[in-house]
Amino acid sequence: MANIKSAKKRVLIAQKNTERNTAFKSAIKTAVKKVLAIAASEDKAELNSALSKVYQLCDKAVSKGILHRNTAARKKSRLTKAINKLTTK
Repeated sequence: MANIKSAKKRVLIAQKNTERNTAFKSAIKTAVKKVLAIAASEDKAELNSALSKVYQLCDKAVSKGILHRNTAARKKSRLTKAINKLTTK
């Protein structure tokens, strides 16, 4: 454990940021699962709004530095590909 005051503060900030990042990533995963479930039920309007929400979450994560931009792009691409596969059956 750190002895210096600034190092103690850094530990607290790192812990807070880790919790925030974990919560944000979890929200993205939950939203992706919701989109895939909606895609299986074939409700186009609800699917578009849910997909838009996932895109928004990914872009927000990139702007906050939680995800790398290529990671977000990969997630969005794979999700779109999976939706196209489910809906074209």
